[in-house]
Amino acid sequence: MAMSMRRALLPLHRISSSSLKNAEASLDVRFPLPFVVPVRTKKRFFVPPAVGIKGKVSGSPDQEAKARAAGIVIRQEYMERPINIACTAGVFDPYIPPEGDARLSSLSKEGLKQRTEQIRQGAASQLAIRKIKEHDPEFTTKLFPVKAQEIFIEAHNALSQFNKVKLHSLVTERCYPEMVRGNRYKTLRWRFVESLEPPKLVHARCPDMVTKGNLYGQVTVRMHSRQTLAIYDRFGRLMLGSEEEHRDVLEYLVMERHLVNPYGMWRLHGKIVPAWAPAKEPVLKTVMIPGPELKPGEEFEELNYEVPKPKAVQWHK
Repeated sequence: MAMSMRRALLPLHRISSSSLKNAEASLDVRFPLPFVVPVRTKKRFFVPPAVGIKGKVSGSPDQEAKARAAGIVIRQEYMERPINIACTAGVFDPYIPPEGDARLSSLSKEGLKQRTEQIRQGAASQLAIRKIKEHDPEFTTKLFPVKAQEIFIEAHNALSQFNKVKLHSLVTERCYPEMVRGNRYKTLRWRFVESLEPPKLVHARCPDMVTKGNLYGQVTVRMHSRQTLAIYDRFGRLMLGSEEEHRDVLEYLVMERHLVNPYGMWRLHGKIVPAWAPAKEPVLKTVMIPGPELKPGEEFEELNYEVPKPKAVQWHK
């Protein structure tokens, strides 16, 4: 029975297959074959061109055409540079110290002029203090100057001990390189003796950066104290200052905090040096003086030796 059914259906299958072939031939249906374009280079393989900073291919137009023909898709790459928003890059609206500060009496004529000018400039500071108190409820104009002085003392002690971890927690990223620059092969001896006048808050600003509402608090504290400083070179010779001589120092410290950050802390951001401040003392540099060539068994007599003078050298451009 099965054989008789197969014999009956076999002619029908042949007729249907032949009709389908005739239909394909009449419609001229062709299936697409994979199209491969060989790319030949000197190194026998294709190297995709480099991508620039703005995401554009830095190669020639021929390399771009070869890359497209080979089916290589080059992604647009952008060079991302890290931005540190933990601190600002400078001091906004810096405080201008009055000339003769800590010398003029408040009862003199010039002292009264300075007092009235400070009252006029204090309106903007009061507005900034209100913004700072909204984000830092513990901030007070009476207790903060004492806290700023403690931060200043701890930061300079960490600098003299070269404690980088502690120094980073006490100063901002803008102030750190200014404090450690040039102190690699030197020895610092710094000591805070006493405070001649209680520290006082003289200036406050609350600027925003990048976006509105990203607030940074900057407070300027006036500190008049007595300190000692001595700097030794790598050979242990004194370059500047003295460990026994006390000096009166008048400084204007700028403290900063990222107010929006709940874990932000007040850190030393910089110092304001007035234009009328006296110039710094020159640093004594160590210079090696050539000595005489001694033979074995000879001793150097310091009293009879004369230091040779440098010869005049004619410089030509």
